[in-house]
Amino acid sequence: MKVLKKIPFKRWVWGILPAGLLLLAIVYIEQKPPHSMDLNLETVLLSDAVQYEKQIKPILEKRCVVCHGCYDAPCQLKLSSIDGLQRGASKERIYEPQRITTMQPTRLFIDAITTDQWRARGFTSILNEGQQTPGQNLENSVLYHLLRLKQQHPQPTQNQLPDSFTLGLNREESCPTLATIDDFAQQHPLWGMPYAMPGLSETEHQTLVSWLAQGALAPQPLDPSFTVQPKINQWEHFLNQPSVKQKLVSRYLYEHLFHAHIHFSASPTREFYRLVRSTTPSGEVINEIPTVRPYDDPGTAPFYYRLLRYQPSIVAKSHIVYEFSDERMQRYRELFLLPDYAVTQLPSYETEMASNPFKVFAAIPAESRYRFLLDDAYFFIEGFIKGPVCRGQIALDVIEDQFWVLFFDPDQSVITNKEQFIEEMADELQVPKEGSSNLELIRIWTDYWKGQRRYMEKKQAWFKTMGTHNIEQAMDFIWDGDGNNPNAALTVFRHFDSGSVAYGLVGRDPETAWVIDYPLFERIHYLLVAGFNVYGNIDHRISTRIYMDFLRMEGEDYFLAFLPANRRREIRDSWYVGQRSTIDELFAAPQAWLSTEAVSGYQTNDPQQELYLRIKKRLDVVSQQAKNRNLCGDMDCKKTTSQIVVKRVDRAMKKIEQLKGKNLFSFPDVAFVRVKMNKPNEDVAYTLIRNKAYKNVTSFLADEHERDRADIDQDSMTVVKGLAGSYPNFFFSVDLSEIETFAKHCSAIRTPEDYQKFVERYGVRRTHPKFWALADWFQGESARNKLVRSGLFDLNRYNNL
Repeated sequence: MKVLKKIPFKRWVWGILPAGLLLLAIVYIEQKPPHSMDLNLETVLLSDAVQYEKQIKPILEKRCVVCHGCYDAPCQLKLSSIDGLQRGASKERIYEPQRITTMQPTRLFIDAITTDQWRARGFTSILNEGQQTPGQNLENSVLYHLLRLKQQHPQPTQNQLPDSFTLGLNREESCPTLATIDDFAQQHPLWGMPYAMPGLSETEHQTLVSWLAQGALAPQPLDPSFTVQPKINQWEHFLNQPSVKQKLVSRYLYEHLFHAHIHFSASPTREFYRLVRSTTPSGEVINEIPTVRPYDDPGTAPFYYRLLRYQPSIVAKSHIVYEFSDERMQRYRELFLLPDYAVTQLPSYETEMASNPFKVFAAIPAESRYRFLLDDAYFFIEGFIKGPVCRGQIALDVIEDQFWVLFFDPDQSVITNKEQFIEEMADELQVPKEGSSNLELIRIWTDYWKGQRRYMEKKQAWFKTMGTHNIEQAMDFIWDGDGNNPNAALTVFRHFDSGSVAYGLVGRDPETAWVIDYPLFERIHYLLVAGFNVYGNIDHRISTRIYMDFLRMEGEDYFLAFLPANRRREIRDSWYVGQRSTIDELFAAPQAWLSTEAVSGYQTNDPQQELYLRIKKRLDVVSQQAKNRNLCGDMDCKKTTSQIVVKRVDRAMKKIEQLKGKNLFSFPDVAFVRVKMNKPNEDVAYTLIRNKAYKNVTSFLADEHERDRADIDQDSMTVVKGLAGSYPNFFFSVDLSEIETFAKHCSAIRTPEDYQKFVERYGVRRTHPKFWALADWFQGESARNKLVRSGLFDLNRYNNL
């Protein structure tokens, strides 16, 4: 047997040491988090403390909130507040078309407060929640890894983005976590943040990363400013008076203003409040009662109406402004408290009762309620068009891409505005309410449509007795804003699944118009604002969609009633094709009124155009105020650009507005145009709005690709001075010296290839190095002109052209 030679201990140690170190290295590599970093933090990070309000918030607003600011933010990651950053992300989609059951609400500041509560709801962190060191704060931050991924793999800087980017609104969302971020990065190296947009500048990146490394320190919530606190005290005292009459009035105000961004007159321009119900009285910390709808039962304990400061960044899509002032409070007293009426008891919050405002608020004079809505008609119509949701396709699918909204004069004797008539018809005026089951959709046929028919038959009987009015007299039935209120007429634009509202009669004469009375106005609000639940099931969404068809037909029929009886059916039939004809067949309305003459004195063979001319003349007294509101909010418009130059640009834009039909096929719904003058502070902005026809579409949820040639041939363009809409789809930039050429090239577009050449010369794609500079200019232009009413434009729908 061979004897082994004894190896000295030192030589043995040195012999196995390399192998041991190699083994340890292998183990370390296996155990080391795959997303770990090798950073020289001293060269990457700022040495001074980074301040959230001054340094971080501006970056987040300009580069992050523009895609992560509303309910449809990818992965529910709302970056408009520090609370949204701390809450993190969720794979659960709010906009899920086929959702059978109602989703549990996930409203920031309301449905959960602490980070632990959000983790229990399935939200995952994007910030480090472990040991707080600069290295760990970056190592364990999903947000940092996404920012770093963009720096490591910049997107292309020209042409369209490749097909590897998914940009559709209903795209599958990845929502990486700390455990999956490396797989995500390996599979999608170009998907860093900002997603599908140019990366942050070096300074922006360093500042944001430094803040993350320092622990993403959050400021304390902002308190009311010194000048506003006394106003809050005054209003909370007013709203919480103990009388039964005041309690009913305050309930009415709350159910109509719960979604408002309330601004106090003579207060800081960017300070806003929400009207909430709280378990605590004035002087104590607000504890908001988290009901889904404003008419939901707040519970048996006493509650108080409070004004809570709005903390997040302001985004245009949900920024619906309402002003409180001494004059407003006096107006409320005149409308609701000084009239002599009795309130013997408060109505219950039982759903069947609470969802019907015609029953709940029957004691309040109907004229007072109607005048309250008319005073700020823009606010209430904007509520239906803009919020409380971020994708309004269910409601907006019902309406035309451009139409005018008018109102019956409250001083005229219109039966539907009469208190006794409304009281008799209260059951018939019930709108669909969300239930826990899917049976509400059946009630569209069994209850709601039958009620609507009875209501229409009752109106029709009165219509036959009202006699015939000369067209001059008939114009008195159209509210003129009492000669000083620009809310008298509004223009609504639909941009597929979003929309916007303008003061006055904007654009070409539309195919249709609405005339609204009090019951119609109130039902629109309770159907689409107060009663709509974005977290609701498919039954809720479809029943809302169908009932909105009833309301749209009602407003259009009121408009038709001003036209000669022998032309009404012809005009109405031209509207009711495609999906509208389906609704008309399923819900056959009483139509005897079509042959009842109500207005005489027409002089031409085109009575609809003649009626539009009459309406314009009637509303001319408030037309300039309307234009100023559209351009400058509530301010007087300060004209810094030469009017000669502006007229030159206007002439060029008028040529673009003449475009129709297939020439517009490649244009987006909303495009912003910057016209660059010799002096940058004199640059002007315009909005190109493509109005699409959907007459021959039969689906409730049709999109651009489902429209046929007959519809495309009816498309038109509206050019608006200033910036309109919340979701710009594309940017153009043109020098003043080229404005006529710009208009000429635009008018010459015939094919997608022509449009691509136009974009290459004047457009700014997602890949353009100056994309952010132009986006910042448009955001700034809006903020400069509308100090109170502006909000951040959302770039989620920006086209990849």
